[in-house]
Amino acid sequence: MLADKHSQYELAASHGMPMPRTRQAESADDVSRFAAEAAFPCLMKPMHFREWRRLPAGHPLLNAKIAIADTPAMLLDHYRRVADVTPKVILQEIIQGPDTAKRVYLSCYGTDGTRIAHAMFRELRCDPVGFGPATVSEPVVDPETDAACDRFLRSIGYVGICEIEMKWDSRDGKVKLIEANPRLSGGGDAAPYAGVDLCWLHYLDLIGETAAPTGPRGNDFRHVVLRADGAAIPAYFRAGLLGWRDLLRSYRPPLAFYDLDWRDWRYSLESVLIFLRSLLRGAIGNLRHKGGARP
Repeated sequence: MLADKHSQYELAASHGMPMPRTRQAESADDVSRFAAEAAFPCLMKPMHFREWRRLPAGHPLLNAKIAIADTPAMLLDHYRRVADVTPKVILQEIIQGPDTAKRVYLSCYGTDGTRIAHAMFRELRCDPVGFGPATVSEPVVDPETDAACDRFLRSIGYVGICEIEMKWDSRDGKVKLIEANPRLSGGGDAAPYAGVDLCWLHYLDLIGETAAPTGPRGNDFRHVVLRADGAAIPAYFRAGLLGWRDLLRSYRPPLAFYDLDWRDWRYSLESVLIFLRSLLRGAIGNLRHKGGARP
């Protein structure tokens, strides 16, 4: 039902889900028509995030998940660069505002259509900056976003686990869809720490056991995907979006980790080493960037 990105956006739009202007393009003319109506900046992305891995070596979008355009001409140029490999792409207005305006709605709906479980989180950082999955998040109460997501999933008769990413648009003050996925990301691991074990409740429902509706307990914690946050921290500093006070606050206890559990000390040690290596590589890159920026 939420199989590919374009079908996902079409379904969401047809059921009244608030979302930015979004189109599928299959030609340069399609891109030009979208650009004539859209508010910039906009982004372009392949139908599947791995598709640009097939671009030739040295291509500016090789391995990229999105391409950002500040003008119609830039958007058209991006399309022409990838058209031979991915003639079908998705075009979308970028929802304006900081990453902290992003919300992650985690839920499970039973075979009878009832909402078995739900939780909501606010992103503090993500990788890459602005467009990636959360590397640090925390529980948040957001009734309007919760209602929009719940209404959409009930309207399509959704069954199972779902993760929806939304964002409050600073231009019009409305919350809008980024994407919906019939699965959990690393950030979805935050739900059990909020008292909502989505996967267990989904399993109970599948085997015919009664799963009582469960919501978050109101726990205060930061959920960290350590390996990814090692790359995110230097990127946020470089972009001027993170200060030392914000960094320390994001690691304020209590903490819950996706990839750090000393009962599995080998994996946890590897996570710490990857985190530190990414931090060091990013810090060196930031110093070089500052040095190169000097007159």
